[in-house]
Amino acid sequence: MFDVFYLGVKPNQFAHEQEADSIEHAQSMCRTRYFWWITYLCDYSDWDWLWEPVPWQSNQRHAWPSQHQKDSGTYLVPRLGYTDTNYHAKPSIIRVHGDAVNWSIPEGIERFDTTWHPDPTEPPMTYQFGTQHQRTGGPRYRNGGPLVKYVDSLRAVKSSRDTCWTVPDGADTDSFDWTWHPDDTDPPYIYQFGTQHQRTGGPKYCVPGAEDIKFVGQLVIRTNRVATAIYEIDHLDGAAGQIANTTRRVRYFDNYRDTLIRIARSIGSEHEFVWICSSICDYSNFDFSWHPEQWQAGMLHVFASDGEKFGDTFFMHAPTFAYRAERAELLEWYDCNFVNITVPRRPMPVIQHNLDSQADAVRTLDWAGPLALFTTTDYVDRSLATVPLWRENVKTIVPLSAGASSVIVPKTAVPYIKTQLYDYPYIDKTQRVLRDQPLDIVFISNGEKDAHANFTWLESATMANMNSSLNRIHWVKDVTGRVAAYHAAAQASTTPWFFAVFAKLRVNLNFDWSWQPDRMQAAKHYIFHARNTINDLEYGHQGMIAYNRKLVLENEGKGLDFTLDQPHEVVPILSGEAMYYDSAWIAWRTAFREALKLQASLPDVENEYRLKQWLDVDHGAGQWSSKGAADAVDYYEEVGGDFAALKKSYEWAWLASYALFKRNLTTDQ
Repeated sequence: MFDVFYLGVKPNQFAHEQEADSIEHAQSMCRTRYFWWITYLCDYSDWDWLWEPVPWQSNQRHAWPSQHQKDSGTYLVPRLGYTDTNYHAKPSIIRVHGDAVNWSIPEGIERFDTTWHPDPTEPPMTYQFGTQHQRTGGPRYRNGGPLVKYVDSLRAVKSSRDTCWTVPDGADTDSFDWTWHPDDTDPPYIYQFGTQHQRTGGPKYCVPGAEDIKFVGQLVIRTNRVATAIYEIDHLDGAAGQIANTTRRVRYFDNYRDTLIRIARSIGSEHEFVWICSSICDYSNFDFSWHPEQWQAGMLHVFASDGEKFGDTFFMHAPTFAYRAERAELLEWYDCNFVNITVPRRPMPVIQHNLDSQADAVRTLDWAGPLALFTTTDYVDRSLATVPLWRENVKTIVPLSAGASSVIVPKTAVPYIKTQLYDYPYIDKTQRVLRDQPLDIVFISNGEKDAHANFTWLESATMANMNSSLNRIHWVKDVTGRVAAYHAAAQASTTPWFFAVFAKLRVNLNFDWSWQPDRMQAAKHYIFHARNTINDLEYGHQGMIAYNRKLVLENEGKGLDFTLDQPHEVVPILSGEAMYYDSAWIAWRTAFREALKLQASLPDVENEYRLKQWLDVDHGAGQWSSKGAADAVDYYEEVGGDFAALKKSYEWAWLASYALFKRNLTTDQ
């Protein structure tokens, strides 16, 4: 857990949270690699405090959005400083509670979300909210500073009637909206409303002290007017043309904002209200008679897709959108009304394959439409996640399990992917709800004295671990030659990766056997740590290895280290303790092979230290270990590092003969 800091009111999230004057002050007090900067206004009930960034984002400050802003005021900050801020997108939202201290709300205002808060990156100012009629008249949020900013993204509903009205005799008062009011920033006017025939003859709204008359044009929109035009966005998924009475079909290219602007401009004066639908959605049960409230007529109405707020169906007042949309850099910054009605998407393509890397499948297999589900399993529920298509950075790759055996990939990601799905910058790991098939465990032995005891220990360890009940265990024994033994282990496995447990390893009772390789990367081997109780080293030597089955069978063992000859990654998780000193021969053989590889890797500071540790322990159970290491260094010097001579250490027979020659040591000692 990282350090936690706050400014002002104590959030009371953790006992160890500390107050700081600023992020810079928090950096000076921090004792961990990162620290959390939090605020009492946020709801952290479901937050993952163990989250940390991928390595290439470790020098960034990470910020998360609220329900209103891209920045909720919650950050994960590197202790040593950061180069820029990475603003994470939906669905990682931190909900912010309302701060009543800064609000002033006029009487007669209802249905307003007081959980709204300003963007922390903006300077202090007063935020003025509008009503259904004007950009003013609604609540104000005062955050200090002389500037006033008018907020269009959130409107209040004014329900009261002001005392400024005068009503002519014979007026139909039931058909008029008496909640109307003028813009507070206008000069004082006498506002003259018209009738259905003229611009005069209707009510007047008289601002105190006003002398000049301003004529107010009646809204020409009728709320009972139903749009008759349907424009369909073709996502090239082969499903376009299934909506009845479609007026026109338009191709989707990159994002919805630009696509909708092109549609609105092309309509001109042909239609006032239009439906904009998408070929990826199913409208067989959709009610096209829906229409907005009168005060919402100029808004863009957005219908969810499978519950995803940023959906693919829109109801638009075309003239207003054509005129105003380009002022909003993002579509959601336009005056949007997110309707609480969901439209189901058609099932996306499912591409089942047997490749070990999802990147290889994505690069080589094609599909129709904007999204596809890549999977190595027989069946996956395609409704588990809905990826929005509003713009590129929300079209995320979504792994559905820890090992990404099933992953949703947007078409737009394909050009980015060269060797791994992480080549694409937008990954959403928050929806990993499926469980991958557990990996097989292959126990490999070749005459080790404690092999049977360590195998029994392995069985007990897996039975005691609730996550390992589905891991199948195989035993490969007495196979001559290192390469042949590895190949035999791969052939015994029924899963694409398998845990190779060597007979000299007493496995960690707490090891998580549900661990999975990352199929979003290129296929590789994963080397776990082991603790050497003789020389106190803890690194990959003698540790468990999650081998990729196909790579193992392709490996002919041409280098000094079978595993390191192919793509690999070290996983700093303790897999167990190395029990290689049960006999003089095993201890000598193990140390000889490892020291030979360490010597061949020099100059390397870390491996130089490891070799010194192997050589220094020359008493008790470690004496034959240190002798083996010393003999390896001597042999390396004798052959001048000749690779062919070093490669002889792969074979048990040669090692036995050299031990007999060098130390008069036999394999039964």
